[in-house]
Amino acid sequence: MDLALLLVVVVIIIALGFDFTNGFHDAANAIATSVSTRALTPRVALGMAAVMNIVGALLGTEVAKTIGEGIIDISHFTTSTDHMMQVHGLGIILAALIGAITWNLITWWFGLPSSSSHALIGGLVGAGLASATDVLWDGIVAQVVIPMFASPVVGFGLAYVLMKLTLALVKNLPYHRTMRKFRIAQTVSAAAMALGHGLQDAQKTMGIIVMALLAGGYGETHSIYVDGEMTIPFWVKLAAALAISAGTYAGGWRIMRTLGRKVIELDPARGFVAESVAASVLYVTAFVVHAPISTTHTITSAIMGVGATKRLSAVRWGVAGNIVVAWFLTLPAAAAVAGVIYMLLHLVLP
Repeated sequence: MDLALLLVVVVIIIALGFDFTNGFHDAANAIATSVSTRALTPRVALGMAAVMNIVGALLGTEVAKTIGEGIIDISHFTTSTDHMMQVHGLGIILAALIGAITWNLITWWFGLPSSSSHALIGGLVGAGLASATDVLWDGIVAQVVIPMFASPVVGFGLAYVLMKLTLALVKNLPYHRTMRKFRIAQTVSAAAMALGHGLQDAQKTMGIIVMALLAGGYGETHSIYVDGEMTIPFWVKLAAALAISAGTYAGGWRIMRTLGRKVIELDPARGFVAESVAASVLYVTAFVVHAPISTTHTITSAIMGVGATKRLSAVRWGVAGNIVVAWFLTLPAAAAVAGVIYMLLHLVLP
């Protein structure tokens, strides 16, 4: 097995491992509101989330394309037949991936909330800068930075307004009967949220795998470009879907139990509105804007929005502050880690 092929295999395996850990951590966040309101049991919620992750991952590819060709330009590696150029391109992708995983582990160890999506994008930027590869700043600003800050703000505001309207509509209805109906409705909104998580997060792994195939010289073998348009091979979509789904089901139990106790106190109506708003933001950014955003930040902002309709003190503003810190810190920190990893790989690889 030549070095380029070995690196392609290594990148795919690590990318799927990244996808697994993404499901392990983030999918639990996506459906924790349904567990905290007792609309679903943890077992049922995780099983449903695992299935909907697969469905969501197979529904679109635009976010994958943004990751695959909208962050850094590796075209001079993908069109080269020089073996060493291919190895170099794969080293950049590997450094980005290791950098993102390393930063995720660091933030997990210190309990700092961070986004796997932003860590991956930061890793690509850091590896690109360290290797003097063209970083596509215009695309990053338009499809990463602006949506990164806009989506939680929209999620908070929209959730607040819709919750106020919902409360006005049901204020004269029997409370307990109404809450039972919202609890049933949460089954649908939780499924929509889990589908949105698969739609957004699994696609990021697809984009990395496609980059590795292109850099390794296997673009034509897998028909990645058809009439100048990037396509995602079905086996890549299925592998990413299964990896994030397996991570959700296998690793979410402890996180689900923790979040079920620690998430802001919600009733089923607020849980339904928060999940519905967050899922809608995920769909719009995936299908319309084609932007990779954080599922965790989106659902958290929506929860804060519906919580603020009770009273401002009901919102854990300290959590909001931590998230803002993570917004500013994750991209440059993951970029720095990936840059260091690239330098180390550059010393090892020919």
